[in-house]
Amino acid sequence: MQIVDFGNTGYRVSRLGAGLAEIGMELDLGDIEQAGSVLNSALDMGINFLDTAASYVHSEEFIGRTVAHRRDEFTLATKAGQAVGEGLDGKSWTYDRVRDSIDRSLRRMRTDYVDLVQLHSCGIEELKRGDIIRALEDARDAGKTKMIGYSGDNEAAHWAVDSGLFNTLQTSFNLVEQRAYTTGLLEKCAKSGIGVIVKRPIGGATWGMAKQGMSGSRRSYDNTYFDRSLKVQSLGDVPGDPDDPIIAAMGFTLAHPEIHVAIIGTKNPRHMASNIETLDDALSIDNTFVDVMHDRFAELDDDWHQLT
Repeated sequence: MQIVDFGNTGYRVSRLGAGLAEIGMELDLGDIEQAGSVLNSALDMGINFLDTAASYVHSEEFIGRTVAHRRDEFTLATKAGQAVGEGLDGKSWTYDRVRDSIDRSLRRMRTDYVDLVQLHSCGIEELKRGDIIRALEDARDAGKTKMIGYSGDNEAAHWAVDSGLFNTLQTSFNLVEQRAYTTGLLEKCAKSGIGVIVKRPIGGATWGMAKQGMSGSRRSYDNTYFDRSLKVQSLGDVPGDPDDPIIAAMGFTLAHPEIHVAIIGTKNPRHMASNIETLDDALSIDNTFVDVMHDRFAELDDDWHQLT
């Protein structure tokens, strides 16, 4: 597993991280053994970055019940701000909601602190108001988190980076989701030393689905990615495109050094292992493929903004 500096945070992270939305939202508490297998196999194979959220239903509790005893082996990131779940009723994006969410996350994950708390895709107006950022800063001052970050896209992501208030940014990026690159967002992060986490790095595997004539998806943004993939492929074969579409997608994303960790989620331990095993091949992807994909995105981009 390749390990890199996480911007200027002082942390070092694996290029692949485990995104835990799937295990939290698609498994129930009776599936504790399966969830534990996913998490422990990820750690055993070299992943050291776990990304969850207060809104991912059982995800935080799975962490607490299966890998809390391995706490010193991984960087733990969660997200806060939405009024979801027991004890977080009321209005989202308030100081109290962020504070209470962080406290609940600590209890669920059976830890005294997390390494990173991120605001979970709130809008630019909520960011500008300032109280939810102050809640993160107060949590950091109290030792409940080491870093604070923003998870989101488009104008709000630019605002978060420009503010100088955050240690990290989590944003969408993949073969057919390149606005973080074309608008200079990734470049600004690199210049500021911000740790960059990429979500949806393989675009729901839609690059391969489009090549194989498959259709349909369980998530609305995957349908958009599928349509974009068809449009890119309609321009002809892409030089250097690997036979394995997962290697193509993962390799494209990780070819950008501004990106420190790409999070991939699954509830299947075998899929987790397979993703990790493809890393070496993905890191050796042909630069021609990357350059042509940049060119095609620029040619076809008709308000292909980042999907939230």
